[in-house]
Amino acid sequence: MSLANIFNIAGSAMSAQTIRLNTTASNMANADSVSSSVGETYRARKPVFELQAPSLEQVTDTDSGLIPGQGVHVAGIVESQAPLRTAYEPSHPLADEKGYVHYPNVNVVEEMADMISASRSFQINAEIMNTAKQMVQRALTLGQ
Repeated sequence: MSLANIFNIAGSAMSAQTIRLNTTASNMANADSVSSSVGETYRARKPVFELQAPSLEQVTDTDSGLIPGQGVHVAGIVESQAPLRTAYEPSHPLADEKGYVHYPNVNVVEEMADMISASRSFQINAEIMNTAKQMVQRALTLGQ
């Protein structure tokens, strides 16, 4: 696997984890938002990752028949289908005609675990890129 592939894979993973961190932050920011109808209530969002298709170079450049790592990209962001939280609060200004308010289906503990996981994954890929950069710099000094 070439260093260019390593940079591509780690870079695409860092980009994907950034989107994951942003959606998690959005979910946590809206965890306590209230709505008077089910249709207007915020729903937790999750990114969907997909393996990037290999380039023609990668397919024809391999002798073993194995295609080297291609990287990852975000195919889309989907809304959670988990049920919303509903609370009977007739005195709330956003209560519906039956006295219920609707809260998002965001689980803050799950979101925190996702945020930690995405942050660690981002850090690991940053270290991979840094190590690859150091390897290139050392290889260049060998020729001096």
